[in-house]
Amino acid sequence: MGIRSDLEENFDFEIVDEFLDHYSMMVESMEVMILDLAKPNMYERSINELFRLFHNIKSASGYLKIIPMHKLSAFVEDELEKLRKKKPPVSEETINWLLDISDMFATWQDDLKKDNELSKIKYSLLKIPDLEK
Repeated sequence: MGIRSDLEENFDFEIVDEFLDHYSMMVESMEVMILDLAKPNMYERSINELFRLFHNIKSASGYLKIIPMHKLSAFVEDELEKLRKKKPPVSEETINWLLDISDMFATWQDDLKKDNELSKIKYSLLKIPDLEK
């Protein structure tokens, strides 16, 4: 039994289905917003959208008791809050870290689609990049 079966066993089908639809849209939009952080004219909009996106994933995964997803999204949300206070652009290291984060959430999307167990978080994602440019 995989993550999707577990969710469907413990929560109403409509809640799970809505989460999967929204999660898919959020994962698909992450990379563009991350790359836009390098553009000074797009920075404020992108950082705020990314913050909102990770906040939404944190809330939904917390409700659904998807603990690794909840913890990683909370971790990223905290770092994005720091970035919201900085002037653009962000460092290349930060963008690469966020792209790796995005890849982890995309891996989880595949796990959900295929009803696999949730993949383990890569430890390299827990090393916060230098937020200074």
